[in-house]
Amino acid sequence: MNPWFETVAEAQRRAKKRLPKSVYGALIAGSERGQTIEDNQKAFTELGFAPHVAGPIGERDQSTTVLGQQLSMPVLISPTGVQAVHPDGEVAVARAAAARGIAMGLSSFASKPIEEVVAANPATFFQLYWCGGKDEILQRMARAKAAGAVGLILTLDWSFSHGRDWGSPVIPEKLDLRTMLKFAPQTLARPRWLATYVRSGRIPDLTAPNMTVGDGPAPGFFGAYGEWMGTSAPDWADVRWVCAQWDGPVLLKGVMRVDDALRAVDAGVAAISVSNHGGNNLDGTPAAIRALPVLADAVGSQIEVLLDGGVRRGSDVVKAVALGARAVLIGRAYLWGLAANGQAGVENVLDILRGGIDSALLGLRKTRITDLDRSDVVVPAGFELALGVPETAGAAGHSGDRTEAAPA
Repeated sequence: MNPWFETVAEAQRRAKKRLPKSVYGALIAGSERGQTIEDNQKAFTELGFAPHVAGPIGERDQSTTVLGQQLSMPVLISPTGVQAVHPDGEVAVARAAAARGIAMGLSSFASKPIEEVVAANPATFFQLYWCGGKDEILQRMARAKAAGAVGLILTLDWSFSHGRDWGSPVIPEKLDLRTMLKFAPQTLARPRWLATYVRSGRIPDLTAPNMTVGDGPAPGFFGAYGEWMGTSAPDWADVRWVCAQWDGPVLLKGVMRVDDALRAVDAGVAAISVSNHGGNNLDGTPAAIRALPVLADAVGSQIEVLLDGGVRRGSDVVKAVALGARAVLIGRAYLWGLAANGQAGVENVLDILRGGIDSALLGLRKTRITDLDRSDVVVPAGFELALGVPETAGAAGHSGDRTEAAPA
């Protein structure tokens, strides 16, 4: 089989064929009935383009900056946990991102230590969860800073789904002999995936080395997860504290409401990511792209606004940028590439997005990604949602129905 694939959808099909059932199920994830994960992608199909018939057709420039980092295109790697779909995991992703000139987001729950990832891609942002006491959080921040992380991605928007209509994946806490025997039928049914690990001389790592505090051993994923879920939820004063402690930019991930975006600005964040955690959080939350335009209007002149959720094509990237995003973050798309063909598969996915961006810019007769504006996109009535708009803030200048939510 030709290792190259032409769409992200094909990368997903190859990942499904290659991975054991439980591993692939963990990538699909989603929450409850899957309403949000479905809407994340469906919403992009509701948006159209308004192309020009004539105009400049020169070489297109996709470059931009995000939080001081120069990017070759408006795409970043979104942090995702335990990338055991390939032996090289997050290091392979970091190398691919560096090779294509974009930044890397590294999860606290990653399977590779931050030191190895930053060595592979110096433009690495460390994702921080509010887990444990402030002393422990400070230690993790200090380690990220010492390793060379260029910024923090503060993530507060995740809750665990206890049921999925299509069934939750069975994920072991650790891979001991008994567990390996239990999963042997699944693994043996995917000989190419097994062979990749055999050649590497390693077994899938289900620990979270970046959650280590002090000289202790790396906790298991579920042990670290349990500590996080047992930690009292942070408030806006805690967000302000993180920003004050970190000498550099902080991106707050998971913002969907205007009131939260305004509070984030007050707390000192440098950017927000409009995101519903890829549909893995509270099912029934609208697609992130629906909330983007109003949030970009509300705070885009003060901080950078990014979008995370549902991006599968370069045209999706262009739609998001036209509606106010400085850039997008991708998650499942690059994981499918990693599963399909390791580092080369991630590079393949990034090349697909770059090609799609270029094609859309050509059709719109725009030579620079930064030239995009809302006149380039056809937005149907009722598409944009204004969530949590304070009465004093408003959202003037937007058409379409409004879904109002009372300020928290």
